[in-house]
Amino acid sequence: MIEIPFTKLHGAENDFLLTWAHEAPARELPEIAREICARTTGIGADGWMLVSGDDGGLRTRLFNSDGSEPEMSGNGTRCAAAFGLIEGVVTGPDIRVMTAAGLKRLRLISREGVHFVFEMDMGLPRLEELHATLSLAGREFDSTILNVGNPQCAIFVDEFPVDWLRAAQAAEGDTRFPARTNVSFVRVLDRHTVEAMFFERGAGETRSSGTGSTGAGAAAILRKVAENPVQVRTPAGTLSLRWDDSLYLTGPAQLIGHGRFIFEL
Repeated sequence: MIEIPFTKLHGAENDFLLTWAHEAPARELPEIAREICARTTGIGADGWMLVSGDDGGLRTRLFNSDGSEPEMSGNGTRCAAAFGLIEGVVTGPDIRVMTAAGLKRLRLISREGVHFVFEMDMGLPRLEELHATLSLAGREFDSTILNVGNPQCAIFVDEFPVDWLRAAQAAEGDTRFPARTNVSFVRVLDRHTVEAMFFERGAGETRSSGTGSTGAGAAAILRKVAENPVQVRTPAGTLSLRWDDSLYLTGPAQLIGHGRFIFEL
């Protein structure tokens, strides 16, 4: 039996458990991720992140709640930046975080107690297919396939289907995505506002998604159904996306608490 310290934060209700890498075991990390993230028998989170200092910045390794390792999380990277500030490992306003998808740069916009707001450089999107037809749950959907640090499938609808979750799950594992994909259902409200629902690869339905919001907003701009900047309304609130020399996403991170998780070897 070992005790694993953690700090819990959420970015727009997308929640993560963060542990300093040197305080985590060197083995069985996917199994620990599954157990610590379990909602009823663990602490509960969408992902578990190992963090270390890295030449004045931070380095992260992220595990989804199913034990898989994604390239990055937008909301999770904001949580890592807040974690580094809380622990005094980094100083603002500019923070560098190395992820499996490369270096990400964040700027602290505001801090009030345990509430943080960051703008994060998400990089430029890599468009794979602007209009892709997917057959899901017995219907055909028009989607945009792109990569914003991790794979995204943005499905555009006039209204959210009652069974959108079943269709999203089918899209995640569709044969055209051999490594699975993150899925968003996107509804355009006006030229600068979209609404989105998310099904994340390795985590399932989430209240928001940083990369998902980036993908949804960028896809709307690429499809010319929205214009820069774009407000992305999620079930957990609104994230702001602007597209200048890069994609920049602004959103919150908030400390929830600290503790120790008991893992039985």
